[in-house]
Amino acid sequence: MSLTLDFAPGDLQASKACIAAALAEVAIKLHASKPGSPPAQLLLSPVDLTQPNAIAQYIGGSVLLPDYALEVLNWLDWEETVLRPQVYAQDSAGIKQAVQHLQSALGSSSHLVGTAPTLADIVIYAALYPVQDQAEGLQKYLQHLGQLPAFQKGIEQALGKDSKQALQHALPQGALPQKPRVPIPGKRNILITSALPYVNNVPHLGNIIGCVLSADVYARYCRSRGYNCIYICGTDEYGTATETKALEEGLTPQQICDKYNKIHADIYEWFDIAFDKFGRTPTWQQTEIGQGIFNTLDKAGQLVEQTIEQLYSEAAGKFLADRFVTGTCPKCKFEDARGDQCDSCGNLLNPTDLINPKCKLTGTTPVLRTTKHIFLDLPKLSPQLQAYITDTSNKGGWSNNCVQVTNSWMRDGLKVRCITRDLKWGTAVPRAGYEDKVFYVWFDAPIGYISITANYVSDWRAWWQNPDDVELVQFMGKDNVPFHTVIFPATLLGTGEKWTLMKNISVTEYLNYEGTMFSKSRGVGVFGDHAKETGIPVETWRYYLLANRPEQSDTDFKWSDLAAKNNNELLANLGNFINRGLSFVYTKFEGVVPSAHAEKGREAVQELGQQVGPLVDTYVAALEARKLKDGIRIAMAISSVGNKFFQDHKPWEALKADKELCGSYLAACMGLVALLSALVEPYMPSITTKVQQQLNVSAESLHLTDDFLKKSYDLSSILPPGHQINKPEVLFRNITDEEVEQLRNRYRGTQSERASASNAAAASSSTTSAQAVPSKQVKAGKQSKQHPKQQKAAPDANASAASTSSSASQAASHQSPASQPAVASSSASSSAAGGAPAANGQSPVKKEGKKKDGGGSGGSKKADDRPADISRVDLRVGVIKKAWRHPEADSLYVEEVEIGEEAPRQVVSGLVKYIPEAEMQMRRCVLVCNLKPANMRGVKSHAMVLAATSLDGLQVHALQH
Repeated sequence: MSLTLDFAPGDLQASKACIAAALAEVAIKLHASKPGSPPAQLLLSPVDLTQPNAIAQYIGGSVLLPDYALEVLNWLDWEETVLRPQVYAQDSAGIKQAVQHLQSALGSSSHLVGTAPTLADIVIYAALYPVQDQAEGLQKYLQHLGQLPAFQKGIEQALGKDSKQALQHALPQGALPQKPRVPIPGKRNILITSALPYVNNVPHLGNIIGCVLSADVYARYCRSRGYNCIYICGTDEYGTATETKALEEGLTPQQICDKYNKIHADIYEWFDIAFDKFGRTPTWQQTEIGQGIFNTLDKAGQLVEQTIEQLYSEAAGKFLADRFVTGTCPKCKFEDARGDQCDSCGNLLNPTDLINPKCKLTGTTPVLRTTKHIFLDLPKLSPQLQAYITDTSNKGGWSNNCVQVTNSWMRDGLKVRCITRDLKWGTAVPRAGYEDKVFYVWFDAPIGYISITANYVSDWRAWWQNPDDVELVQFMGKDNVPFHTVIFPATLLGTGEKWTLMKNISVTEYLNYEGTMFSKSRGVGVFGDHAKETGIPVETWRYYLLANRPEQSDTDFKWSDLAAKNNNELLANLGNFINRGLSFVYTKFEGVVPSAHAEKGREAVQELGQQVGPLVDTYVAALEARKLKDGIRIAMAISSVGNKFFQDHKPWEALKADKELCGSYLAACMGLVALLSALVEPYMPSITTKVQQQLNVSAESLHLTDDFLKKSYDLSSILPPGHQINKPEVLFRNITDEEVEQLRNRYRGTQSERASASNAAAASSSTTSAQAVPSKQVKAGKQSKQHPKQQKAAPDANASAASTSSSASQAASHQSPASQPAVASSSASSSAAGGAPAANGQSPVKKEGKKKDGGGSGGSKKADDRPADISRVDLRVGVIKKAWRHPEADSLYVEEVEIGEEAPRQVVSGLVKYIPEAEMQMRRCVLVCNLKPANMRGVKSHAMVLAATSLDGLQVHALQH
C-alpha cells in the first residue's frame, strides 16, 4: 500500500512522520502545498490520519514500538498534551518544567526508552526543535539525535534544507492547541468529571447518558456562562475485567485496552462529547500519584495488613481476583453474580460471599486458602468522613438518590476495605512481599481522575489540591455512588493532605431498553456504535437521551418514543419555529433582519419578552442545579412560546397590512431564534452550529453571559437591525413508523439471539439457492480450465454448510443478515452461480437454456426439500503467506493465501477483532474456493476463510485443517 503525506512546508509536525519513515525504512510520498496556495492539512493517505503522533505511530509500527510499547505511548501522550502546548504558547516556565522532567527521565541514557531511538524520541525531538536554546540540560540528548541520518533527513524534508530559516514557521500561530487551563483566583473554577467508562466493552446508551453525555451538557453550559472549567474523563483500563476480556478475545490486556479505548473515543466523538481531556489510566502519572497516595496513607497509619482466606483455583494455580469468581448472590439469589458486585441487586460482595462459587477461568470449584492483603481502615476514618458527607450533602449539592445510597453505607457501619488484588494488570503495590499483587481497581480507578488531569496540565495540583478555589462536580450512575462518596473521599482524607473533594454530584438511575435491562455482557439494547449505524442524526440521539434522562427513577428507551420525540418535539416544535422565522425573513425581507418599530407591535413584543425572560431564568437555575432534564424541557417550552407568537400574530397577514408592524414581530422572532440556538447548545451542539450558520452569527456572540441573558426580556435587541442572514435549511427529518419497526426488529433480544436469527434466515436462503442450481449445469466430461490440482468441480458454493458460530459468521462475513451464507466464514465473498473458479476468478459454469419442465436456473419450479449437498463445496487447506489490515476497513484483513495454484489467492476476511495480525502470518487455514469474487471496500476477495467458535463461545478460531 502506497502512503502519501500531505503537509504545509515548514510544518515541523510533518518531520515526525518523515523521521519515523526513515528509521523504519518505510517509503512514503511527500506532497507539500505550493507557495501561494492554502496550507495543506497534515494528512496521511489512504488511511486518513491527521494527528502527527498517530501518523508517526502508524508508519513506525512495531519497529519503533518495541517491548516497551506502553512507556513509549505514555511519552507520546505527554508530548501532545503537555510539552507541545507549552512550546506553541512559548511558555518559558512550562518549557523549563518539562525539560526538567525529561532530564530526570533520561538520566545518563541517550534515549527515553530502551537503547535505540523510538517514537518517544522522535516526538520529543520534533517538539523541542524550535526551542533548543531553552532546553538547557538536554543538549547532549538533542545533539545525539540530531546527528542521526534519519533525524537529519526528516527535518530537512519537513522544513527544507535551510531548516534554521524555516523555524519562523515551525511554531504555527493560526490554530494553536489551547493552553491547558488552570484555576484563576477570583473566578469560578469548576473541575468536572464523569465516571471513567470501563474499557472491556462497547458503551451502551445507558452508560452514555449516565456519565459522559450528562457531564458534557453541564461542561458546555459552564463554558457558555464564562466559568473557568475543565471536563476530565478517560477509560478505566486496569483490573480483572480487562484480564478476563483479554482471555476471551485471545489478546493481551494492553491490546484489549488499545482496541476498546479507540472504540470509546470514536463513539464519544460521534456523540459530540467535548472533553478537555479524554485519557487513560495506564500512565506513569497514574503510577506515580497512586503509589504516592498509598505511601502517604501508610505513613499516616491508615492502612492495615491482614491475612485472609481467599478463593484459590487449583486448576489455574492462582488466587482468584473477585471478577474471576461467579456464583449465586447471597442477597437476591441472582445466579450469575460477580465476586465483587451483583449486577441484579447492586450490592457489593466479596467472592467468599457467593453461593456455589465457580472459577471463571476453568469452570472448577475453587478452594479457600490464606493470603495477605492491605486494607484501608475505613472505620478509623469514619468520623472525619461523616463530617464531610454531612456538611457537603446538606449544602444541597448532592442528588437525593446519592444521599440515600451514601447514608445507607454509613448507617450500616464501615468495614476495612481491601485495596490490593492478586493480578498482574494494574498499578504495582510498592511494598516488599507484594510483587504479585496490584491495587484494587476501585482504589486505583478514582485516582485516574487525578492522573488524567496530570496528563492534561503539568500543574495538576492547582486543580486537585486547591479546595478553596475549585469546585469538583462529578457525574455517574447510581451503582458508582459509594466509591465516589465514601471510598475515594476517605482515601484522600486519610492522607491528611489538602485535597479538592467532591462538592456536587449528579447521579442517574438506570435507563432500560424496551422493558428490560441493558446488558453489555449479553448484548441487550442499543450500543454507541449501533447509534451511528441507524442513520438517525446525533442531535436526535442526544435530545432523546437527555429528555429521557433517568434523574429520579429508572426510565425506558423505546424506539416509538424516540420517533415521537423527534417528530413531535424537534421537528414540529423547535425545527418548525426556527425554519418558519428564518424562511420568512429570507424570502420576504431579502434575508435582512428588520428593525423593531418604536410603537407598532411594541406591546406584543414586550409581552413575548415577559413570557420568555422568566423561563430563561428558570432554565439557568435548572442547569446550575444540574437538573438537565428540566433544562431541555424549559428550552422546548420557550420554543413553543415562539411558535404560538408566530401563529397568533400571523406575520404573513401583517406583511400585507403594515410591513413595519410585521418587522417588529420578525425582529423579536429572530432574537428568539438566536436565543434558542444558545439555550440548546449544551444539549444539541450540532443543531446550534447549523442555526448559527444560517443566522450568520458567531458562537461567541451568543454565549450565555449575564448581559446576553438579560436580552431575553427584550428579544428584538439580540440581533441588530440590518443583519444579513444566510439561506435557511431544514434542521430535522421525520422518522417513519416503518423505520421504527425495522430498528426495533434489528436490535431485538440479545446479540447472540439476533445473530442466530440472522444465520437461520441465511441458512434457509442458502439451502434454497443450493437446490435451485441443478447438477446438469455442469456437463459431464467437460471440466473448465483449472490448475491441475483443482480437478474436482464443486458446482454450488452457496450450499449450506454446518454453522459453527452465528456471532462469528455475522461479525466476520461483513454481509447484511439477509445475504450471509450459513457458514461461519470470515470472507465477504458469496456465490451467485455454482462452479469452481478458474485462475482468473471467474465461474466456469456454463448456463444452459430453459428446460420445458422448469428446470435450470431460470425455471419456476419450486425447489424440493432435500438438504444441501455439502460435498459440493470446494474446501481446501491453504497457508496465509501474508496478512495486513484493510486500508479502508478497520475490521478486515487482506490476506495472500497459497493453495497450490500458480499464484496466491487474495482473500478479505473479518478476523481482526478475533485474531491478532501477528498470528495471521504463515498460518494454515481452510478456505471455500468456489465462490464468486466479491469486492470488499475496493479490495477483491477470491475465497472464504472458515472460522468457528470455541465450545464456550468465548473465542473465535480460523479453521486450520
